[in-house]
Amino acid sequence: MSDTGSSERADISSVFPSFPADASDASGASDASDAVHPAGASDRSGGPGPSSDSGRSKDSVPAPAPRPSDGPAPAAADPGAAGQGMAEAARVDPKDYEQPFGRPGRPLRSNPFLFGLTGALGVLTAWLLVQAIASAGSALVLIIISLFLAIGLNPAVEALQRRNLSRRLAITIVFGGVIAFFVVFGLAVVPPLTEQTTGFIQHLPEYVQQLQNHPLIRSVDERYQVLEKVQQYVTSGDLASQMFGGLLGVASVVISALFSGLTILVLTLYFLGSLQSIKETGYRLVPRSRRTRVRLLGDEILRQIGGYVAGNLIISLIAGGVTFIFLSVLKVPYALALAIFVAVTDLIPMVGAVAGAVVASGVGFLTSVQVGIACVIFFIVYQQIENYVISPPVFKSSVAVPPIATIIGALLGGALLGIVGALLGIPLAAAVLLLVREVVFPRQERV
Repeated sequence: MSDTGSSERADISSVFPSFPADASDASGASDASDAVHPAGASDRSGGPGPSSDSGRSKDSVPAPAPRPSDGPAPAAADPGAAGQGMAEAARVDPKDYEQPFGRPGRPLRSNPFLFGLTGALGVLTAWLLVQAIASAGSALVLIIISLFLAIGLNPAVEALQRRNLSRRLAITIVFGGVIAFFVVFGLAVVPPLTEQTTGFIQHLPEYVQQLQNHPLIRSVDERYQVLEKVQQYVTSGDLASQMFGGLLGVASVVISALFSGLTILVLTLYFLGSLQSIKETGYRLVPRSRRTRVRLLGDEILRQIGGYVAGNLIISLIAGGVTFIFLSVLKVPYALALAIFVAVTDLIPMVGAVAGAVVASGVGFLTSVQVGIACVIFFIVYQQIENYVISPPVFKSSVAVPPIATIIGALLGGALLGIVGALLGIPLAAAVLLLVREVVFPRQERV
């Protein structure tokens, strides 16, 4: 039976030749052979087989004879070389073969030198940014003023659009009114200033003679020789040089003011014409999931700012018109110039109305004491009417700011940007209060 089984296995091996294997496969095959055919096991016939004449184990299978097409038998693999190759493969990452210059090293995030360099670059960038903002401060102020004027004039443009006018025609009408106001302001202020300056120079000797005849001035002059020193100073060349320098300084200030006013007008026109596109571009910078809410909040903030600026302009025009009528009735000189001055200063929160009233009342006292007292009483009464009768209905639909927020906004804006900051502080305070009420408070309620 054993001879028959061995011959059958030899025939099967001759049909399916064995493949060459390395040392590990050979060892695995020998282990498997030992497990399947242990030493001393009987064959499939159930009886113990006779021992082989060649001295081999009776269960070993004879190797098949090599076929001519198989070629020479492969050489046996060296177990030591195979182990060294496996260790080398364990040390080399397969990803290294995909990168021509080797595997990247560990990141330098914890390197103290890199950390210090990054911090120094951040500080340098912040310092350069602050210096750039400080250098462009005057230009930024003009841009902010023009933007707020455009937002304030936009409600008038939209009101004309609701009357079936195109936006271009509405902007032309509104901007024409603004230019007309500046022209009237210049015609009302420049001639009186020129006339007053010329009259003061012409009557200067008379003023000096009146001072000499005054008893108090004469006693002071006898004690300290004030008029003699003034005369010596006038006849010297220092006064001429200082007056020339002062005139140059005044001329430079006037030219700078004219240039700034022209720049504000041009920027306001451009902002007013492209306000809708500016808003849409700003909203597109917001993520799409939050764009609707940001659009609603942004439109409300712009509506409040525009309502405040437009309302403030209306109240100032009312103040200027009433002042002009009153001063004209009392025959105060330069009533139109004083009325425009009161209207402009009334734009400034808290202190603007007081400044305009003081100047107008001072001119009234120069006219006569009775006129000056009448001016003081008029401005006190009008200020109460403006605060409690005119302002509430004008601002109730646009800006609802608590008094403490109004004071804080005006003070902080004035401290940062002067008069311009005081003008912009109240609408910005209203915008901050809106964001706190609509964003911060609901988020705190959900926590």
